[in-house]
Amino acid sequence: MEPGEPVLRVVPMARDVNVSGDVFGGWLMSQADIAGSILAYREARGRVATVGVRRFDFRRPVFVGDVVSFYAAIERVGTTSITVTIEVFADRRPPVDDYREERVLVAQATIVYVAIDSARRPRPVFPSCDSEKP
Repeated sequence: MEPGEPVLRVVPMARDVNVSGDVFGGWLMSQADIAGSILAYREARGRVATVGVRRFDFRRPVFVGDVVSFYAAIERVGTTSITVTIEVFADRRPPVDDYREERVLVAQATIVYVAIDSARRPRPVFPSCDSEKP
């Protein structure tokens, strides 16, 4: 079961691969950062900036044509920071023509964002009502 909510779905193209034909890890990291920032932006009720990657684990390769889904959940909300965990799954067809897709976990990440004001300085996070936990 995927954790968090689905925040981004994308298909890598031929321009996103290395010489071995696998999708660049940097491309996957970039997409995960975008996915995490969507949740952080909503939680902060405004602009955020990426301040750190606590972890990024590549589990399996990603290929051109995979449908890559990013699921994110807020792990922690601090005074100005928001820590988001992201799990990345790839839906892919096996090389044979049976048209059955398989879903594989390809990466897991923890990324930290900071809420910023119009001058790009850290500002307090004002959590949304949806994120408050009893």
